[in-house]
This record gives sequence, structure tokens and C-alpha cells, in this order.
Amino acid sequence: MDHRLVNVIILGLGFMFLFTAFQTMGNIEQTVINSIKADEPTFEGDGYTSLAVIYAMLSVANWLTPSVLSKIGPKVAMLLGAITYCVFIVTFMWPRTWLLYVASAVLGSGAALIWIGQGMYLSKCSDEQTISRNSGIFWAMLQMSMFFGNLLVFFMFQGKTHIDMETRTLVFSILTGVAIIGIVFLCCLRNPHNRSTQEISDDGIPEIQQSPKQALVSAIRLFVTKRMLLLSVSFIYTGLALSFFSGVYGASIGFTNAIGETAKQLVGLNGVFLGVGEVLGGIVFGLLGKRTTKWGRDPIVIIGFIIHIMSFFLVFMNLPDSAPFGDTDDVSYFDPPVPSIAILCSFLLGLGDACFNTQIYSMLGGVFAKSSAEAFSIFKFTQSVATAVSFVYSSHLGLRMQLAILLVSGILGTMSFCAVEWPVKRSRAMVANESKFVDIKN
Repeated sequence: MDHRLVNVIILGLGFMFLFTAFQTMGNIEQTVINSIKADEPTFEGDGYTSLAVIYAMLSVANWLTPSVLSKIGPKVAMLLGAITYCVFIVTFMWPRTWLLYVASAVLGSGAALIWIGQGMYLSKCSDEQTISRNSGIFWAMLQMSMFFGNLLVFFMFQGKTHIDMETRTLVFSILTGVAIIGIVFLCCLRNPHNRSTQEISDDGIPEIQQSPKQALVSAIRLFVTKRMLLLSVSFIYTGLALSFFSGVYGASIGFTNAIGETAKQLVGLNGVFLGVGEVLGGIVFGLLGKRTTKWGRDPIVIIGFIIHIMSFFLVFMNLPDSAPFGDTDDVSYFDPPVPSIAILCSFLLGLGDACFNTQIYSMLGGVFAKSSAEAFSIFKFTQSVATAVSFVYSSHLGLRMQLAILLVSGILGTMSFCAVEWPVKRSRAMVANESKFVDIKN
């Protein structure tokens, strides 16, 4: 087997275990914090605020991370970032308001290291022919993390309207152990073949082998190019969608009392079916890697947005407007709310997100391969700003207004992605035609 593909698989396993812990934690954070407040009145932490701090710090740290990677490389960066995820989960065993927010800020800084390091490493393990396949494989393995942790939550929270301290401690201990297994896999990564340091990208930006100051300047130069500014609109949409399905939607299901006694239990099942959609999308687009090179990335992104529109409509019909704020007896147009529709929406949200993210990874790892660290730092910066802003307004805006924001930003994000992809397809077609002409002439 190609050693670069082996690296991608090991990378996927590391992230699968690490994010089994973290994505499960993010999915249940607001629900768990409400139970902690009931047990400890002095605790005043807020799950949405914690997630906003994480993504705000991530957005700031993204500008400094290319400089750090130019010194330590992607593997060490990913290991350092992974440790901060463990620290964040462990702090929930000793709930303190100040500790929650400090750990959130530390995690935000570490997240920049691990995600930009991952993007750079994946790019170095790929070429134009394999980047779509490798992105799909990595994404599918990463999103398998949604299964195991949320299945644990599904069974551990079964029949509970209040998550007691013993249950919380057991869940956090298991998640911490799983995160440590992920770190062990990341330690096993081997160095991929590097492209020539003399190569220059299509945007005139040199690769990452440069001084920290040059890395920061290169990231800024790349950010203001026309293609990256257009892509940033797509990045914003993925950030808004991420905050919705990773924090708001699961909590909204759990807070809707009209669903019945299974409402809290469905929070875990929501995460499982989000993962089913994500993994299915990653597998399909991984298998179609060579064909997407021929068809282009835009059809998959358009399909993803259509899937999201379907899910937004069903969420609008099924859950009440007040669902994000806490336990509510309100209902929406489906009275009572239908649990199977709630879970179907989880699957659709995950599948649509996979459509967007696999193609963004393919775009950044292929078109911007020679400036991969800068490209992924811009992606995570823009996405993180949008996610942080979304978590802030999630505490104040009802479910319907949040869905309206997602709809408008999704339209703009899809159009912007297509505006970047279409010239790439034309350029690829021209090169292919020129190659055929040369072959015929020879």
C-alpha cells in the first residue's frame, strides 16, 4: 500500500479517537452544564459562551499558526493541539466557571495548531489526482467519531432528565481515555514526501518553508486574493452550520419537552446520525475522488446545500422557536414534535456538511497545495469567526431566525464556491485539450 495513503489512514484514526471525545463533549456541553448548575448553584458557566470563546481564540490563533508551523512542522503542532483537547475535557470533572472559560481559550489556541497542521499534512500526503480521495477518506474516518461517543451518551443518559455527578464523571473519564488513544495514533505519523521548496503557487505564494514573519505575510497576501475572498463566503457558511449542528440543534432537541421522556436521550442519538451523514458523505466522495476531478467540485456543493435546505425546513416545522434557550413546553407546526424527523434532520445536516467540507478540503489541498498552511489557516480563521459569532447570537435569537441566517448564508456560500470552481474547471479542461493536441501531433 502507498505509504502516503497509510499516513492518511493513521491521521484519520488519530482524529477519529480524539474527536470521538471532543465532538461528543461539544454535543452535550450545554445539556450537561444545565445539570451542573442544578447541583452547584455557584457555577455560572454557559455552554454556548464556552464554545464562542473556543472559536474566537481559534480565529485569532489561526494568523499566528503558519509561523509556528514553519518552525515545528505539522506533526508536532497536531500533538500539542491534541493535548489541549484532553485538558478541556478533564476540567469538567471540577466544574468552575473561570476554569471553563480558561480551558476554552487554551483549547481554541490548540485547535488552530491541530487543524492547520492537519491540512498541511494531508496536502503533503496528496497530489492533484489523490487529494479528493484522501480528503474523503480522512473526512469519513474523522466523522466516525460521531458514532461511538454519542452512542455512549445515548445509553448513559437513558431515562434521565437530570445528568447526575456520577454519570457525568464516568462519561468524562471515558472520553478523556479515548482522546489519549487518539494522541497515541498521532505520535505514529511518519513524515510525508515534501514538495520542492522552490515551487510557487498559482497565487504567487511560496510554500511553508520560510521564516515565521514571511509565513504571516504570505497568509495575509493569500487572504486578499480574489479567489480566497470568494471562498471565505463559503467558509463563513460552514462555520455557521457547524455551530448549529454541533451545539444548538442537539440542545434544542433535548430542551423540547413535548418530545417526551426520550428528549435528553435523543441528544446522543442526534450525534450518532450526524455522524452517519458525515461518514456516508466522506465515503461516497472518497470513492468518487477521480470522477470529481472530472466533474468538478461544484455539483457536490450544490447537492449539499439542497440537502441542507430540506433539513432547515423540517427543523422549522418540527421544533419550537424557543428550543435553543432551555427546557420549553412550546411546540411548532408538528404537534407533538416527531422524534424520527428530528433524527432525520441530524442525518441530513451531517450529509450536507460532508458535501461542503470534503470539497473545500479538496480545493485547498489541490488548487492551493503549495501554500497549504496559509490556505487552511485562512479557512479555519474565517470559519471560526463565523462559528464564534453564531454561538454568541444563539443565546439570543430564536430557532427560526437562526435558520433564516443559515439559509441566506448558504445561498451566498454556494454561489461563491461555484464562482471559484468554474474557472478551475475551465483551466483544467484547457490543459487536457492541449495535452490531447500534443499527443495527436506527435
